[in-house]
Amino acid sequence: MTTPKIRALLVDDEILARVAVRQALASHTDIDVVGECGNVQEVMQAMAALAPDLLFLDIQMPGGDGFTLLRDGHAPEPLPMVVFTTAFAEHALEAFDANAIDYVLKPIDQVRFDQAMDRVRKHWYGLQIDRRHASADGHGSYAKRISVQAAERSMVIPVADIDWIRADDNYVRIHVGSNTYLHRETLRHLYESLDPNHFLRIHRSIVVNMDRIREVHTMFHGHAEVVLHDGTRLDLSRRFRNAARVALGLR
Repeated sequence: MTTPKIRALLVDDEILARVAVRQALASHTDIDVVGECGNVQEVMQAMAALAPDLLFLDIQMPGGDGFTLLRDGHAPEPLPMVVFTTAFAEHALEAFDANAIDYVLKPIDQVRFDQAMDRVRKHWYGLQIDRRHASADGHGSYAKRISVQAAERSMVIPVADIDWIRADDNYVRIHVGSNTYLHRETLRHLYESLDPNHFLRIHRSIVVNMDRIREVHTMFHGHAEVVLHDGTRLDLSRRFRNAARVALGLR
């Protein structure tokens, strides 16, 4: 089975910047540019209409910035892969916190851009393998165990034992009872491997085992939190509240 082309959307308020990305993509024949946008409103509409797999996303744009687009409930779930293309080096850590695949500075250097595309392609191929496995299984094939590195050994954790998971840059922290394991994987990729009948994303950086949820509290100023069986309190963000309401049968 051949791997489908990656459908890309170029997002930058400067036409010349979008041209530069197109030129950098010229040698990457597995990328299909499906559209271009110059502001936040346009990209919201384009994502809904075109369902791109990849965003080349500027940070500063009319109508908002790239981080606002990803974090404040405007983007679809699951999010497309994101490569930030920007002139502002100081936002790199924030970009990776938003689960970006890479962060390329303007003016674009072709060698650096090609490195970013290697990362995109590796992530994309991983997604395709997961989807093929799920398709072959019929009702979906989800992870039953996760292997994590702990000191000089590998720990095999039954997924059912996981209480909750928090993103930590390109890692996740997996909480199992009183133990916490640092695992090299993005939260988005790990979440896609988990059974949605048991695991729920309640925040851009938090996934929780629904079997561990004891209470849900609505608080002041629109805030909400989830309380686990051991008393752990986790933020339930507005962006994921409707999905949580449906999954947990809340009124």
